[in-house]
Amino acid sequence: MTPFAFTVAGESGSARAGAFATPHGIIETPAFAPVGTLASVKALEPDDLRAMGTQLVLANAYHLHLRPGDEVVRRLGGLHRFSGWDGPMLTDSGGFQVFSLDGLRTVDDDGVTFQSHLDGAKIRFTPETVMRIERNLGADLVMQFDHVVPGQAAHAMARDASERSIRWLARARDAFAALEAEGTYGPQALLPIVQGGIHADLRRDAVRAIAGTGDWAAWAVGGLSVGEAKPDMYAMLEACDAVIPRDRPRYLMGVGFPEDLVEGIARGVDFFDCVAPTRMGRTGALFTHDGRLNIKRAEFREDDRPLDPDCECRACTRYSRAYLRHLFTAEEMTGLRLLSLHNVHFLVTLARRARAAILAGTFASWRDDFLRRYLAKPAS
Repeated sequence: MTPFAFTVAGESGSARAGAFATPHGIIETPAFAPVGTLASVKALEPDDLRAMGTQLVLANAYHLHLRPGDEVVRRLGGLHRFSGWDGPMLTDSGGFQVFSLDGLRTVDDDGVTFQSHLDGAKIRFTPETVMRIERNLGADLVMQFDHVVPGQAAHAMARDASERSIRWLARARDAFAALEAEGTYGPQALLPIVQGGIHADLRRDAVRAIAGTGDWAAWAVGGLSVGEAKPDMYAMLEACDAVIPRDRPRYLMGVGFPEDLVEGIARGVDFFDCVAPTRMGRTGALFTHDGRLNIKRAEFREDDRPLDPDCECRACTRYSRAYLRHLFTAEEMTGLRLLSLHNVHFLVTLARRARAAILAGTFASWRDDFLRRYLAKPAS
């Protein structure tokens, strides 16, 4: 019997509150997953993540293959033991990272040859080699190697990449099955990725083709938030929502701004990941229920209020805007840590509140109220 199962406890239109069982625990959805690219969510420890209710953490196969090496992680017991995180984990295949190396990679139907961003060494990724890397890392959920194109890619380019990703999925599926038979770690689930750019017909075609290649524990939607306009992203989520099987969870890759979480949930997305909360936190930018702000602004020099009075994270319940601004202007590391913690907490909590609203039957009004307040004024 598979340890991966999805049940739905409540729905509101396309939004749903579910539970996704994995070998390392149940993910109550909707959920936001912080990104620990190098097996570490920047500036935060596993205890920080547990305290705020994080359920799923992402790590990146490309980066971990380069450093310290996926074989090293395997010999040290896998990502869970290596990182100290005992909850569910997911590894991205590195497709986005490889294809972002414009000018440093060559694509063919077999795979991609690229240069390491660390030392310039030549590396070859294929669907089969990526499966070996992800098997070595040992996360619960592993992604296929896919071909990512820019958000405004023309129909022909997006179709070529989508069809290549589907061919690579079939190869990844076969390689994954062979590696599972070898043992090493317990069960993992391979997730397909729906590509197709901002072209609804390609997205629908991809879903139909992927459905014919296997019975997938969950589905991912990729190639969004890569330069396209937000209305285009939302339209692609609606196209996918109409055709992806509703009895499986949907994962929207690399999307994590508050308004996009809320709009994604409304369009049938169950879990998300993004580097934005920690990346922004390191620069002084933060989310609040009244929109985004930057703590380095002079107006906060003597502001004794919390970052967000409606947030219960440590940064908001213990410290003032004035103190946190002081930490940033003084270049104290504690400042970037506290803002990173706040931003991750904000998104984890936002997804949890969306779930509660779905179960209470109030999601539509909750969504409207949140977006009206969050988008009421421009970021400061």
